[in-house]
Amino acid sequence: MSALSPPTDVAVSLIGVAKSYGDVEVLKPFDLQVGEGEFVVLLGPSGCGKSTILKMIAGLEEASQGEIHVAGELVNYVRPRDRNVAMVFQNYALYPHMTVRDNIAFPLKMARRPRLRRSVIDERTVEAAEIVDLTPYLDRKPAQLSGGQRQRVALARAIIRQPEAFLMDEPLSNLDALLRADMRTSLLEVHSRIQKATLYVTHDQIEAMTMADRVVVLNAGRIQQMGKPHELFNAPANTFVAQFIGSPRMSLHPAEASADGTLPFGGALLLAEAGVRLEPNASITVGVRPSALRVADEAHPCFVGRATRRDYLGSDSYLEVELEAGPSVMVRAEADSPLAPGDPVHIGAEPGAIHLFDGAGTRLCGASVSRRGR
Repeated sequence: MSALSPPTDVAVSLIGVAKSYGDVEVLKPFDLQVGEGEFVVLLGPSGCGKSTILKMIAGLEEASQGEIHVAGELVNYVRPRDRNVAMVFQNYALYPHMTVRDNIAFPLKMARRPRLRRSVIDERTVEAAEIVDLTPYLDRKPAQLSGGQRQRVALARAIIRQPEAFLMDEPLSNLDALLRADMRTSLLEVHSRIQKATLYVTHDQIEAMTMADRVVVLNAGRIQQMGKPHELFNAPANTFVAQFIGSPRMSLHPAEASADGTLPFGGALLLAEAGVRLEPNASITVGVRPSALRVADEAHPCFVGRATRRDYLGSDSYLEVELEAGPSVMVRAEADSPLAPGDPVHIGAEPGAIHLFDGAGTRLCGASVSRRGR
């Protein structure tokens, strides 16, 4: 075993792993460890390399470099069927001519070692079906099931293998919005019961932020940031993460620091958080989080502008406001607020509303509104 092998409480470990197809590097070298019982979400846009990571762990793709360990065992050269992982695909991959019972039991029936007695297979099939609430449907065919029930069959088929880790490749993407929400809850309930390491791929930030113990954000084959959901939201590492996490998404605006270290923006002066000094004339990108801006009274607003658009989103609505000094921002308002396009708007900023990034897009710090500009 390699000297780089992970500790025993890590279920899946990737060390210096990269993937190329010829001269095209689709995943740059990275390290990633998933602890036993941890739910880790790989989040990013299509084509960023999320699914490729799962396929390399499962053995469906070969890593171009680096080491992949499952339960402390180096598996780079182990056949897919002999790796102690189970993969759940977005298209369910069920056999239409088989019953739910036979679909769930299929991995055990096909296993060469160990050979299990029929009574053991039947017992484990029923146990897996119970975990995902499929007991009443064991004798049905996939065509007789809803989309959510079919996804449960695919999950039970993975559970029955009793793997070291589960690999889930956008398993809810074929479901409608309401069913996706229900299935997110169901998946977390199942995870809580079986307590196995799970790597879950999605491009849906709501899934990532509501399900994950940790989120790994990828873009263009590179890990941009990994951490707990609130860490990514409150302290995005760069402008990509800042805009990818949060809805409505953060708006970005160019600005230039003054000689005194303040930052004129939108008719106000921004002050970097304690311990951070802005170099005079430095080019800064100001990130504004819409959910942390609110319509305020006229006494002590942070910004003043004029509404140009209004979007209704249930109990809240968002106003697009053109600030008096140029840039436009989105501002949260009560759904019953009388403000409409053309009205003046006074804006207050909650903690976490404003983030500062350097010229390369790397986060410098948060900022507060020091005072209104002239």
